[in-house]
Amino acid sequence: QVQLVESGGGLVQPGASLKLSCAASEFTLDDYAVGWFRQAPGKEREGVACINSRNGNTYYKASVKSRFTISRDNAKNTVYLVMNSLKPEDTAVYSCATHRFPLRSCGSTWPSRDFGSWGQGTQVTVSS
Repeated sequence: QVQLVESGGGLVQPGASLKLSCAASEFTLDDYAVGWFRQAPGKEREGVACINSRNGNTYYKASVKSRFTISRDNAKNTVYLVMNSLKPEDTAVYSCATHRFPLRSCGSTWPSRDFGSWGQGTQVTVSS
């Protein structure tokens, strides 16, 4: 059974950094594009960053592009999201997900409907 587990969330002050992890079991994560998504209370889920399988091309939501970095560690079967210069508006539950089909690209917008396996999410709260 495909399983994704996120970790690394927490409560931080504005300007701080966090590193989220998305660890996979029972399958090879590099076979799939992996997206990070977030959902704040009362708001729709939105894509934050995405990384392709194999070539590792990355894509970002415009508002986080200069602050967030998505990467893979294939030896650990894990995808990371490093978030710097965090702002209160980054507060949300962050989830990772794999594309429904292996070797498919994120695409320029990586809509959540294209992603089929999801982790349970990790809370990120940015507050002074």
